[in-house]
Amino acid sequence: MLQSLIRWRSPAGPRARLSTLIFHRVLSQADPLFPHEVHAQRFDQICGWIARWFNVLPLDQAARRLAEGSLPERAAAITFDDGYADNAEVALPILQRHGLCATFFVATGFLNGGRMWNDSLIESVRRCPGDGLDLGDTPAQALGRLPLTTIAQRREAALRLIGAAKYLSQPERAQWVEAVARRSGATLPDDLMMRDDQLLRLRDAGMQIGGHTVTHPILARLQLDEVRREIAQGRDDLQRLLGQPVRLFAYPNGKPSEDYQTQAVDIVRELGFDAAVTTAWGAAGTGSDLFQLPRFTPWDRARVRFGLRLAWQLTK
Repeated sequence: MLQSLIRWRSPAGPRARLSTLIFHRVLSQADPLFPHEVHAQRFDQICGWIARWFNVLPLDQAARRLAEGSLPERAAAITFDDGYADNAEVALPILQRHGLCATFFVATGFLNGGRMWNDSLIESVRRCPGDGLDLGDTPAQALGRLPLTTIAQRREAALRLIGAAKYLSQPERAQWVEAVARRSGATLPDDLMMRDDQLLRLRDAGMQIGGHTVTHPILARLQLDEVRREIAQGRDDLQRLLGQPVRLFAYPNGKPSEDYQTQAVDIVRELGFDAAVTTAWGAAGTGSDLFQLPRFTPWDRARVRFGLRLAWQLTK
């Protein structure tokens, strides 16, 4: 039934719609701190559904055929953002088992032992040995003392910290995050993001690699020369490592107008990319901007609700 509904909403040819799914991490097992984060068992289930309901294409091919009006019925692409090590260690074998391809958008500044700022905050809270985190006399002092007695309190603390830091300037945010990490007294991990060899393993498995800047900034908060440098250097870093062109891009955070502006789209196009993806919800159709393709992944646990929400997105 679901396959028929999706076929009706996304026929072959000029009336086709492209569903692009977005993922970040695929954990080896469920995380008590963030139980809704995708883990191996859940991802295996999702991949089974997607393989059954959709014709999954490499993103570059899907974008080209979208522009040509030659997409197959039920067309879809799978993408991952940021460059987490579990993409290679956990997600890749599952994708291969289901015969699926995916595109991995990598922020190069975090390869080989780096850590994204949000993960620094999460791990500071997760690993804090005390029952509270007192942020007095730090750049984050407005948050006061965050109780950490229960898992729920630690989850709430992590979310509050991320929300407060997200739209700070990069220098201010770096100082802010460093102060929180230091105050927590936690030893933070250095293996969350991919190493070069893991990225090369994705390439060798036939997966696609795309640019995602160097430091994952909010592009809308940067000067245009900084925007160009972040996008171009991230691409160049990947091309040197992979030994092949990088022609796909994902805007960090990815909300149009809020996280990036039209000037960033122009820069991506001028730099010679073939297509770029956002985090705006929906599916792409004839006439969609190849440099602002929408992406969406349902959060529903049940098979039918997951499939119905994907079908609903095909009308967006």
